[in-house]
Amino acid sequence: MPEPGSSAAGPCQKVDDGITRVFELLGKRWTGLIVAVLLQHPVHFADLRRAIPGISERMLSDRLTELGAAGLVVRQVDEGPPLRVSYGLTEAGAALEPALKELGSWAETHLPESAPCPGQLRK
Repeated sequence: MPEPGSSAAGPCQKVDDGITRVFELLGKRWTGLIVAVLLQHPVHFADLRRAIPGISERMLSDRLTELGAAGLVVRQVDEGPPLRVSYGLTEAGAALEPALKELGSWAETHLPESAPCPGQLRK
């Protein structure tokens, strides 16, 4: 008989390093939404901000910088006038599309819209 608190199946296994890296980046608030918007086509900063209600300019800028450093997003300067900056996905960023679509399908099945979102207070 196993000791209390232990599992008959054996010790816990360490989380896969790849999954850890994915969630360190994409698990941050707003990051997945930014990638989802950019999957459609490159977008100017202001349009990207409007597409994601609730995100601040500072947070959007920070997340775009992180995604750029990870090699998922590229920043393009459109010479003006007026000067405009747009963001698009790199090949590595675009390769996330099947995974994000699969997560969206999973959510449709397992996270009904009527369920409260995690972190929301129930009244």
